[in-house]
Amino acid sequence: MDQTLEQFFQHLVVERGLAALTVAAYAQDLSQLAEYSKKIGKNSWPDLTLADLQDYLAHLESQGVGPRSRARKLSAIRHLFRFLLREGLTTHNPLEWLDAPKLPKGLPKILGLEEVERLLAAPDPATPLGQRDDAMLEVLYATGLRVSELVGLTIPQLDLRRGVIRVVGKGSKERLVPMIFRAIEKVNLYLHQVRPLLVKKPSTQVLFLNRQGRGLSRQGFWKILKGYARQAGLPPDLSPHTLRHSFATHLLWRGADLRALQLLLGHADISTTQIYTHLHTARLQEIHRQAHPRG
Repeated sequence: MDQTLEQFFQHLVVERGLAALTVAAYAQDLSQLAEYSKKIGKNSWPDLTLADLQDYLAHLESQGVGPRSRARKLSAIRHLFRFLLREGLTTHNPLEWLDAPKLPKGLPKILGLEEVERLLAAPDPATPLGQRDDAMLEVLYATGLRVSELVGLTIPQLDLRRGVIRVVGKGSKERLVPMIFRAIEKVNLYLHQVRPLLVKKPSTQVLFLNRQGRGLSRQGFWKILKGYARQAGLPPDLSPHTLRHSFATHLLWRGADLRALQLLLGHADISTTQIYTHLHTARLQEIHRQAHPRG
């Protein structure tokens, strides 16, 4: 099983060009299934039956794994068995008739315009790390980047003269994302005033550095963001993705085109971007309800 997984992960990296974080998620999900399979006496992937996989999903549910996480794990298993079939490593796909767990329907959480202003005003630009954080938050809201894209930014990806960032997103796909003047200005100040103080190795190309001169991790930035959220009196469950959702929704409020928004966010399918039209509609309904004399 382990050897087959290594072949599958190589396929994900070389042939499908998936990002390292995505492959790591596949590895975690499928390694858990491999461990479960060995416990029930199934030592190869073709040995697994539909009943085995249904029992596995039921086991996950009994362990408190939510429907969204179970759906993600099931997706990883589907991709594995498609690979096994294509490579002639199995003759059947036990998942052919298995439905994914039903996901709870809900709209992404966003911040209001005034809440965004409070969050962006939270860092103290009079301190080096405050100035770094000020630039990071401004870039995040100005561009709608994923947190992995933000902390992974390198200096060669910046074109401050033109005001754009070359972003490497999911599947190693590149896109150009423009920045507003305020974000360009703050990044420029950080580059010239703060980053030289943080650099330990001159060869380091990562844009945003921690005290040790290394790039921030996703978890590190999340911790920083939560600190500023508390300081600004914002919800404790605020995440970097909340700012991404806010960026997209606020652009729609101001009349942005859905196709342009798809390109800015790096969505492969416009159906993913369409969730923001529902948020936009919900916002209009709320305005109508508050403004209508009989609302």
